[in-house]
Amino acid sequence: MEYLDFELPIKELEEQLEKCVIIGKESDVDVTPTCKEINKKLEQTKKEIYKNLTAWQRVQLSRHPNRPYTLDYIKAICGDTFLELHGDRGFKDDKAMVGGLGKVNGQSFMIIGQQKGFNTKTRQYRNFGMANPEGYRKALRLMKMAEKFGIPVLTLVDTPGAYPGLEAEERGQGEAIARNIFEMVRLQVPIITIIVGEGASGGALGIGVGDRVYMLENTWYSVISPESCSSILWKSWEYKERAAEALKLTSSDMKKQKLVDDVIPEPLGGAHYDRETTFKTVAEYITKGYNELKDLSTAELIAQRMDKYSNMGEYKE
Repeated sequence: MEYLDFELPIKELEEQLEKCVIIGKESDVDVTPTCKEINKKLEQTKKEIYKNLTAWQRVQLSRHPNRPYTLDYIKAICGDTFLELHGDRGFKDDKAMVGGLGKVNGQSFMIIGQQKGFNTKTRQYRNFGMANPEGYRKALRLMKMAEKFGIPVLTLVDTPGAYPGLEAEERGQGEAIARNIFEMVRLQVPIITIIVGEGASGGALGIGVGDRVYMLENTWYSVISPESCSSILWKSWEYKERAAEALKLTSSDMKKQKLVDDVIPEPLGGAHYDRETTFKTVAEYITKGYNELKDLSTAELIAQRMDKYSNMGEYKE
């Protein structure tokens, strides 16, 4: 397990507990009362830390290297029913954007999401979860296929942003994202979107227009990352904590502003502390969201989706 800077008190107590258990095994000394005392203190420390997280600490948790990524959710929730589909039929297959058919609790979905890597090699292979235009065009191709066969769409968002390289701009990055937003608004099947990690800017919006949008508790969703916001406003990354607070990018902030429909609770410590519980909870929210949408007519579905996004940003004095 890797630890973030604010998790160091937890690390120290876990190491103490581990040593205590080893001493008990290697000697005749009864260490049970000591272990219980350390364990009690550990649980108390965890609650104190994780119940009072700042916006920046939640951003750090969303990027935790042990946190489950899109393919982890797909494998856990869909099992062996997932069939990955490749390519945009125009340029190439973007490894940062994965998609395919799979079943969640017996219901077929077209599942699309950004995939990050878990070590240096896979991070380069997945381009750190930053999709190129061909990734967004692949996503749109799969959504249109789902529409053709009446299959609901499930998108899992986890990206630091769309790839900003010169070659991406040459191939029409802005147009690809704008086209996806335009087409998703009028897609004739239910769309469920879940922010499972980072939800940065247009890179997230390119697959983020849903009838139901959920955020995991320790994720963020914003027009810009705290570091980039800090570098623009203060010409330095040093003010990223202040930027994170000002951006109101946490799941609770987004729910309060009615920009997402619900917040999916995570186990104490984050999704990586208890993956199985997280996967089960996410699957339940997917099924719940689909059950709310499945009986709507196509006209009602699109009208509700358009109203949902049209009402965002309204202000009354």
